[in-house]
Amino acid sequence: MLKKSQLYKTLLFSLLLSISALTLSAPAQDYQPLIRKNIKIPMSDGTQLAANLAVPNKTGRFPAVVVRTPYGKDNGEDDFGEFWTKNGYAFIIQDCRGTGNSKGNWYPAVNEKNDGIDTQKWVASQPWSNAKIATAGGSYLGYTQWITAPDAPPQLKAMFTQVPLFDWYENSAYINGAFRLQMTLGWASDMLQPTKGEGADLPDDWNIEKAFRYLPLSTWDDTIGHKVTFMRDWLAHPTYDDYWEPGGIVNRLSKVKTPSITITGWYDIFIRQALTNIPKIIKNAESPIARKHTHLIIGPWPHGANEPVGDRDFGQNAQIDIENLQIKWFDYWLKGKNSDIKNLPPYRIFLMGQNTWKDIDHWPLEQTRFTWLYLHSSGSANTLHGNGTLSDKKPIDQPSDVFIYDPKKPIPTFGGNNLFGQAGPIDQTKIEKRDDVLVYTSEKIKQKLDVIGPVTAVIYAASSATDTDWTAKLIDVYPDGRAFNLCDGIVRARYAKSLHKPQLIQPGKTCRYEISVGPTANTFLPGHRIRLEISSSNFPRFDRNPNTGHKFGADAQLRKATQAIYHDKSHLSHLILPVIPQ
Repeated sequence: MLKKSQLYKTLLFSLLLSISALTLSAPAQDYQPLIRKNIKIPMSDGTQLAANLAVPNKTGRFPAVVVRTPYGKDNGEDDFGEFWTKNGYAFIIQDCRGTGNSKGNWYPAVNEKNDGIDTQKWVASQPWSNAKIATAGGSYLGYTQWITAPDAPPQLKAMFTQVPLFDWYENSAYINGAFRLQMTLGWASDMLQPTKGEGADLPDDWNIEKAFRYLPLSTWDDTIGHKVTFMRDWLAHPTYDDYWEPGGIVNRLSKVKTPSITITGWYDIFIRQALTNIPKIIKNAESPIARKHTHLIIGPWPHGANEPVGDRDFGQNAQIDIENLQIKWFDYWLKGKNSDIKNLPPYRIFLMGQNTWKDIDHWPLEQTRFTWLYLHSSGSANTLHGNGTLSDKKPIDQPSDVFIYDPKKPIPTFGGNNLFGQAGPIDQTKIEKRDDVLVYTSEKIKQKLDVIGPVTAVIYAASSATDTDWTAKLIDVYPDGRAFNLCDGIVRARYAKSLHKPQLIQPGKTCRYEISVGPTANTFLPGHRIRLEISSSNFPRFDRNPNTGHKFGADAQLRKATQAIYHDKSHLSHLILPVIPQ
């Protein structure tokens, strides 16, 4: 279990990748940039934000690389600024409002748009600046870039974002109405007092695993001893409403005009956001430059790493030279240096299974054939030893599969798109031995099958509860029986029809649920099998649905629910795979 020091180190590893990417390899020892620490940059409302600045030790004006972080500008700054200044750039890293040495009050997202734009304008006006700016950084540091993008000043010439956050509601704090407990609570517990340092205000005996199970969820911060305002606000707004809209750019993507490269991974916590928003920019941006020069690179990685994690072997090609890519990108847009970077495709993706890189022009691919595989069983799909199957043949008369979902004993999170705990592909056979997991498996694949794109599960289901959750997980089953998770999804029943207007369900009534299982790119090799898991929990990645139908976060009680999945001629439950013809 993670104690607070371990939690903080995990967070830094995951979220401060931008700092390590910006320092890169150490330059020659005799090169020393001009460095100024804790300079004060005034915002339009008068608040002063602190920043560290490194400028080349020579006369002239220089393009600038700007990074804005809530994690402390002085963390991970070995060889601070030397890489950038040696390559002819000024480098500035700033503490976000209310963090580090910056003034003001800390509250995620609220001030990042205006503060980011003010900072860019300030940099452009300095005597050491040639008024050409690039931004860099990952995760929250990627968010501080994207939130300014639709309204950025003309001096912003390029962005390089890694595993970025675009929006704070859908596919971030919530996915299809289910709260992302592990990520949000873990992050919130380390951002209580970001001006005070590691573990500030966490009791010595505080344990995150116990906090995950604390009820009612709306007052989880009682485990700490004081209110965490922003987290309470997130829990108080489980629907997409006016509270969330200012924190994202989903409604302003067409206004983006800055060339950008975004790097993420199939097991990143924000992969859904990248593959929702980047294609819209490529297709709909009003700026021809943004349409042509917005790029997305996806590797077999989790959040915050340029290397795979988990139990699956992705071969020798699973890493890329991010540092070289970044400097070539900035040199092209800020210095006019000609290079092959201008020919980068819209999408460069790692095809798992074949373990090769693939360049594509569209997402999903234009030749995608969305293929249905139907759920079958004799009424006992429970566990991997049950009789659940997947087939392209429609079911006729088959009994339903039934299981008991007990939120006191939820299905544990085991790999996947996680920030804390295990991430990436993990053998799922241990999970599949549980009686509350329905397992549907295909025959062995005879010829390789490329599955690239968004995966969807459509199920016809009934519950004894007035609200419950349905989960789905896509698995690549190896010939030796190992079962590696590719992507997974969830839908909260009351949000199945609308994220704006939740509606409780009628106990016992069969309803159609469409579960976005997530994006992937995987080749199922000959001898492998395709598997779909269906259940009702994935904890602590998502909060436990208490099955009561009460106001979200208010329950201190948990109820069991009897769940039924139907697959007959009137209820064609199926898996939809984005198959690429050979």
